[in-house]
Amino acid sequence: MSRFVPTLAASASLGICCLSLAAQDPAELCKAIGTVTVGQWASYSVTGASGHRGKARFAIVGSERRRDTTLYWFEISGNGTGTRGEGVMQVLVPGLGVEASGIHGMVVKTAGQPAMKMPDQMLGMMNQRMAENNPALAITRRCASARAVGWETVTVPAGSVKALHMKDLEGGEAWMSRDIPFGIVKAHSKDGEDLVLTGRGMDAKSSITEKPMEMPGIMMNPHE
Repeated sequence: MSRFVPTLAASASLGICCLSLAAQDPAELCKAIGTVTVGQWASYSVTGASGHRGKARFAIVGSERRRDTTLYWFEISGNGTGTRGEGVMQVLVPGLGVEASGIHGMVVKTAGQPAMKMPDQMLGMMNQRMAENNPALAITRRCASARAVGWETVTVPAGSVKALHMKDLEGGEAWMSRDIPFGIVKAHSKDGEDLVLTGRGMDAKSSITEKPMEMPGIMMNPHE
């Protein structure tokens, strides 16, 4: 899958971070983190800094109950701005804001290849990296410090939407609405990437219909 997928994941988390637009104070908006519903989806056109175009879709395609916690399967699918074709990544998380302290499962499928389930060893290492440099917390800080420009009516391929125009300290800006799954109507990053809403709904199903294969575990050197 093209490299833009992690960027889109971060953008999606930013959208969740600001999903509840009850006021124009970004700090207040960012308190409503991680509210998701199984079935919600939003699709986007993606334009890279170099002008190459792609597409992306964010969706909540399932949930699992583990002990006293509900975990959600968050799916990112689409094609990149390069030539590697389409791909799907699904991660099992407790939420998409500060509650997402770890990944409890991951399935990846690239064009022409079988779906692969990541081993628990890899998840453990990913959780460790998240603890050291949690992207969700970084996004939350950026959202909380963003400046609200004001409410605007934004026209995108999905229609006209009243959204809150926000600018962050890093030079990015986004138009957010509580009426849109994941919150993002339109976004522009400091690197020149654009995300524009093309569709939305509440009937998402998993894009992976086959049973994922188990990826072999990673052999660890006990002397390292």
